[in-house]
Amino acid sequence: MAPAGGANLPWVEKYRPQALSELVSHRDILSTVQRFISEDRLPHLLLYGPPGTGKTSTILACARQLYRDREFGSMVLELNASDDRGIDIVRGPILSFASTRTIFKKGFKLVILDEADAMTQDAQNALRRVIEKFTENTRFCLICNYLSRIIPALQSRCTRFRFGPLTPELMVPRLQHVILQEGVDVTEDGLKALVTLSSGDMRRALNILQSTSMAFGKVTEENVYTCTGHPLKSDIANILDWMLNQDFSTAYRKITELKTLKGLALQDILTEIHLFVHRGGTRWGLADLGGRGSNIPPRPTLMCLLLSPVDFPPSIRIQLLIKMADIEYRLAAGTSEKIQLSSLIAAFQVTRDLVVAEA
Repeated sequence: MAPAGGANLPWVEKYRPQALSELVSHRDILSTVQRFISEDRLPHLLLYGPPGTGKTSTILACARQLYRDREFGSMVLELNASDDRGIDIVRGPILSFASTRTIFKKGFKLVILDEADAMTQDAQNALRRVIEKFTENTRFCLICNYLSRIIPALQSRCTRFRFGPLTPELMVPRLQHVILQEGVDVTEDGLKALVTLSSGDMRRALNILQSTSMAFGKVTEENVYTCTGHPLKSDIANILDWMLNQDFSTAYRKITELKTLKGLALQDILTEIHLFVHRGGTRWGLADLGGRGSNIPPRPTLMCLLLSPVDFPPSIRIQLLIKMADIEYRLAAGTSEKIQLSSLIAAFQVTRDLVVAEA
């Protein structure tokens, strides 16, 4: 449900679930937490998983269920990554809040530490003693993206729940609800592009939806890809075609022009090409580009991209994936995109020659 008077709010906040019943995923986790609350046996919680999967929304909905609006401010302490969370904060505000009891109010207090994996090692070590000492009147909820960054001593004191990426089946109804409420013009392929690009992150899907609708008015597949700066499928098909069917210089020039024209990053191009190669959704076969009525001389050694779901030869695919992995590693290390683009084209042209040799 959208709150009244939230016209200027980002849609992520405007449509944030206010109650546990409004959350669309992780029903097993929600039912367990609901049972904890109803039996008044809420343990310390550790919620972890990728961003945009409902961790913060879940604990805030729990807090709203536990405390009335006028109690919320005095019974809940929420600290985010924007706050300093060194050892001084643990020994100061957190210790002070946890150690004091509220007069005329029953139940326990709640301390929410969002992005807890950003806390320093010393702060986490200090926190474990605070959690242990004041369990009688305070419950702690740690939220993080990376469980490995939370020290084992804290993990053992909490009940852990993993929030996985949302499935398209769960995301689409929620997106359609927002689209209906906001009156956005969205095509079917545009909705599919939103779900694909968000990779199970509901926050990202809503942000892309809002920015695309504001920029273009209509949310289509092309507009979504353009708004996010993500390479279109047709662009990736062209790049593959050039790398396999053109000589090195022509392919390099055309790909560089496309990158400049559309502002594409080689990392994004590499990721999309990897999906083409890894899933075996394309086939490379011998092709004679010349023929009767054509000015192009017959070149039977060139490769042509044929859109048919035939698997790529495994031995050659392995070599190509190793080369692409090396290129991605070097890009992450901060090397020149121009040099790595040359390396990518060279890898595909060597692959082309290997396929010819096998054929």
